Amino acid sequence: MTVQERGPGSGTGPAVPPPSAPGSSEPGSVASGSTAGGPAVLEFEAIGTHWQIETPEPLGLEVRGAVSARIADFDRAYSRFRDDSVVAAAARGAGRYEFPPDAVPLFELYDRLFAATGGAVDPLVGRELELLGYDREYTLVPVPAADRAGEDALPRASWTVDVERDGPAITTRRPLVIDVGAAGKGYLVDLVAAVLREHGVSSFVVDASGDLVHAGPVGGEPIRIGLEHPSQPGTAIGVARLQDASLCASAVNRRAWGEGLHHVLDARTGQPARSVVATWVVARTTALADGLATALFFTSAHELAKSFHFSCVRMYADGRAEISRDFPGELFT
Repeated sequence: MTVQERGPGSGTGPAVPPPSAPGSSEPGSVASGSTAGGPAVLEFEAIGTHWQIETPEPLGLEVRGAVSARIADFDRAYSRFRDDSVVAAAARGAGRYEFPPDAVPLFELYDRLFAATGGAVDPLVGRELELLGYDREYTLVPVPAADRAGEDALPRASWTVDVERDGPAITTRRPLVIDVGAAGKGYLVDLVAAVLREHGVSSFVVDASGDLVHAGPVGGEPIRIGLEHPSQPGTAIGVARLQDASLCASAVNRRAWGEGLHHVLDARTGQPARSVVATWVVARTTALADGLATALFFTSAHELAKSFHFSCVRMYADGRAEISRDFPGELFT
């Protein structure tokens, strides 16, 4: 199976996609068809972003229903934009909170990312996002300094200090706003891919607006993926060739609002990243690629390579771009 060149780098849709709401995770009545000589494509909106699943043949109702249910379960646990999630409950007060069993590998990945970045990647960054305006009401207006003075006087929430983990359960000492955005979407891509495999679908591309996984037949051709310039939609700075692996992209314009405000925050300071503007990571799993695409805004590839196996491209605010030697693709000159 082959697909046409595409550009997940920084996206071409709205700068800030709407947050998910109860029921929004259902793929619903969307078209699932195939073009002449091409793959079948299922498109839908879920967790505030656009999804495409490409397969050699159209997916049946049973597997589509299983995908829908898996996404809905994930949203009910991890969304900070709905009142009935586990994350919303943890934001209301201290206590013990039971996440689904799939939380264990996600939380373990956050343990590793926190350690490798010196705390820059921390799922407790949610409150900092809210204070900058990326909140449940979607205000996109930062809280005035005078109104947040009391919170600023307190120590910032820390994954290793304020949370005790027991398998998929966490115990908190104070209200905490958990945001799994650094690796959560990639992890959900992996979970959806697992559903496809469980239903006998072995060749596919699952693409959640720049977080994607490819699985192809033995001896199949890699897919070509354009690396889109973060400030020039439709223009590629390079190309990746992906085969039986995952690629994730992150850019400061993906969810941006106000002057210099965007969703990639350094959890140690609560401030948006400045020097790096876009990253692309190829890794064994989509969760890992997603988490490292965020980590590269704060930590060098050389440093992260001490803890993880991956390849990457990183673009700086001054226009420079660097590519790792084993990245499956190239930059255009």
